[in-house]
Amino acid sequence: MATTPTSLKPDLSSLRITDAKRSNSRSGRRWFWIVLAVIAIGLVAAVASAYRNRRVEVEVTAARQPSSGPAGVLNASGYITPRRRATIAAKITGRVTGVFFDEGTRLGENQLLATLDDADARRALEAAKADRDASQAAIADFQVQLRNAEIELRRTQQLVKEGVQTQQALDSAVMSADSLRAKIELAKQQVLASEARIREQQQAVDNCTIRAPFAGIAVSKDAQVGEMVSPISAGGGFTRTGIATIVDLHSNEIEVDVNEAYIARVKPDQPVNAILDAYPDWVIPGKVRTVIPTADRQKATVKVRISFTAPDHVHLIDPATEPRILPDMGVKVTFLEERDPSRKKTDQPTIAALVPQDAIRTDGSAKIVFVVNGDRLERRAVSVGNTVGGDTQILGGLAAGDTVVLKGPADLRDGQAIQVKK
Repeated sequence: MATTPTSLKPDLSSLRITDAKRSNSRSGRRWFWIVLAVIAIGLVAAVASAYRNRRVEVEVTAARQPSSGPAGVLNASGYITPRRRATIAAKITGRVTGVFFDEGTRLGENQLLATLDDADARRALEAAKADRDASQAAIADFQVQLRNAEIELRRTQQLVKEGVQTQQALDSAVMSADSLRAKIELAKQQVLASEARIREQQQAVDNCTIRAPFAGIAVSKDAQVGEMVSPISAGGGFTRTGIATIVDLHSNEIEVDVNEAYIARVKPDQPVNAILDAYPDWVIPGKVRTVIPTADRQKATVKVRISFTAPDHVHLIDPATEPRILPDMGVKVTFLEERDPSRKKTDQPTIAALVPQDAIRTDGSAKIVFVVNGDRLERRAVSVGNTVGGDTQILGGLAAGDTVVLKGPADLRDGQAIQVKK
């Protein structure tokens, strides 16, 4: 029996991709991403650790021991104001021919500041003097004529007695003598009038010289040689109305605006402590000189003037040094109140320390400071009292001598490493 041959079929099983190879590839990619994520997490952790441990630069200050003097009851800000401050101007309109000072020049009383063109005034003065001299010469001439008229009068009187001359001749001689006497009196009055004009013209000449009315320092120079000056504004803005501004620094005082709600706390002769913005470490004692008896309805404030009770010792010892208290300087004032000895100590809060107001930070409703402990920060909650000048009273949580952060980043935290700014 014949058999039918079996047809040949190709074997393609060897070309099939197995599931094992595909699984190995997927597993490798997964491990790659896992390792990459671990490395990224490590880098982030390292950066975060470095950020947390970085040393930020801060400014520090020491908490001070509070003084045992009077307590502050009110704070106010104001400016230095001189009581004697004058803008010097000419009494007449004229052209400036000389200026003999600069800004900052120390001036004595009646010291020459400037001169104006006085040619016209001097000519008028010379004319007045000439009129006076002419009147005096006329008096001399009239006196000579009067002596001769009196001689003629006596001769005529004798001749009339002898019957030689008539009464008419005698009357003429008397009239001549009386006329000369009247002319002499008129000439004398003309001399007096000429002397009055001389004084007037001399004053006009003196008005061309501008002098300092009091001793002080020139703070501004308002005119130059060749400019026109006038006591009133004229010339469409091309005429100066002042020569200089002089300030008597010995008359400096403080002017502050006190809210009318607290003006009852201020009394005449009340002691104060003043601190200039330019010299924050210099406490200047003073007292209330006067409370201006009117209020500003726009600002609801009352002006208070304060006198210094202690001079600038540096300037007093060496007058050649520049004064430190200058007009229009900013100043902070603390009105003081003597402690009442009848009150018990328990009624008065104990002030542990004083720190600058900038050292106090707010965390919610709490007041905190950062104390420097080695090279780390320590966060402390503190109880605060009044603010006196630029200092805040610390009632608890801090002791005098502790070093606190004065200036630094806003995101300081407890335990942070710091570096003190030199």
